[in-house]
Formats: sequence, C-alpha cells, structure tokens
Amino acid sequence: MARLFALVKKFFKKSADKEKDSQLVESIEQITGSSPKNLNLYKLALMHTSAARGVSTDGFRESNERLEYLGDAILGAVIADYLFKKFPYKGEGFLTEIRSRIVNRESLNNLAKKIGLQKLIIHDGHRRTMYTHKSMGGDALEALVGAVYLDRGFKHSRKFIIKRLITPHFDLEKIIETNLNFKSIMIEWAQRESKQLRFDIVEERGDTHNKEFVARVVIDNEAFASGSGYSKKKAEQAAAEKACELLKLK
Repeated sequence: MARLFALVKKFFKKSADKEKDSQLVESIEQITGSSPKNLNLYKLALMHTSAARGVSTDGFRESNERLEYLGDAILGAVIADYLFKKFPYKGEGFLTEIRSRIVNRESLNNLAKKIGLQKLIIHDGHRRTMYTHKSMGGDALEALVGAVYLDRGFKHSRKFIIKRLITPHFDLEKIIETNLNFKSIMIEWAQRESKQLRFDIVEERGDTHNKEFVARVVIDNEAFASGSGYSKKKAEQAAAEKACELLKLK
C-alpha cells in the first residue's frame, strides 16, 4: 500500500511539474516572442539568489546571478549599437546618458513589471530584503536576456531587446526631452545666486551587489534636499532634482 501511495504521489508530482513547465513556456513565448529551446536556462534566469539551489564543493549556489552578469553586457551592447545608429550625429555624452536612462535599475524594474516578468520570479519571501525587492525585477530581466542569448544566439537576443523591450516601452523622444542634468542646473543656480553648494553622500544601504546611495544637497551649509540611487552619481542627480523642484527650477 505504501508503495502504491508513493507511485501515485510521484505521478501527480510529475503531472504538476509538467503543467508548470507548460505555463512557463507560454509565459516566455509571450514575453520574448519565441518558444524556448532549453527551458532550464529560463528557469535559472528566474531563480533569485534568495532561493538559490544546491551547494557545490566550493560553496557555489545556483541562481540567476551569472546570467544577470551576461545579460547586462548583452543588453548594454545592443542598446549602445541601437542608439549609435539611430542618432548618427550625437556625441558620446548624449548617447551614454540616454542608454543610462534606459538600463538603469529603476527603469529595468519597471520594465520587468510591465512585461509580466516580476510575477514569474522564484524567491524566498522570508529572506527578501527591501534592497533585493527593489532590484529583483531588473536583475531577472537582465538574466532573461542572458538566457535568450545562450538559448537562441545574439541575433535573436538583439531582436528580443529591440522589438519586445525598447520599441514598445520606451519613448526616446520623451527621454531626450526630459534629459536634464539637474546637478548642473543647481550649480548654475548657486553661482547666479552667490550660494555655497555641495553634494554629500550621507548613507550607503544594502550589500555590495545591491548597494543604494543616499545623497544630500547642502546650500550655505544647510541640508536642503536628498535623493537616492544605485550609484553615487544617480543619487546626486535625484537629490538635485528634488532641490530643483523645491526651488521651482524645473
């Protein structure tokens, strides 16, 4: 009887796993526009580090971090190439800033939600912190790009990025119009108004992989506004933007 029960349990588990795989394939097709050849790559892309599985002799736990590293490089290269060809008369600074606005962590997190990727991520809710929560979607999106690249090749991954991510979800003209350097605006204002201005990094949150910085705008030695970002530069820009709002410079 026990053996029969075990066989029945195994049968239903296989059926459930098969149904889950079928649903995942359908979701991947909707997001990427093609059926996966190696489903395990996509499963790994959706495996957040909080739910990492297995431990090798050297302590390595399998998660989407390696695919994230690869996808980050592929995504950056494809978008750089796309912008380079789309804006043939723009300088390096312009191209770098527009690319940064597309691939920054906040932007990728929002994009992951838009395409329905966020709900597919496997994670341990008990181990998740506010920092991993903020970056989980963007990390998985980069890992997905890495999975598509390994599964289908560069040409297909480029098509996925341009046709499925950039074109339908980013208005480049709007990005260009709002491409303001708020820190420069604040510096010009301070010079015009004879004010002493500085930007201080006052806090660092999270671990090395998910570090967030908090910057503060200080005017005449008094704290005026603050902002946060996943780099010191972005934190300073966020703080400067807040200061511009308060001073009605926007």
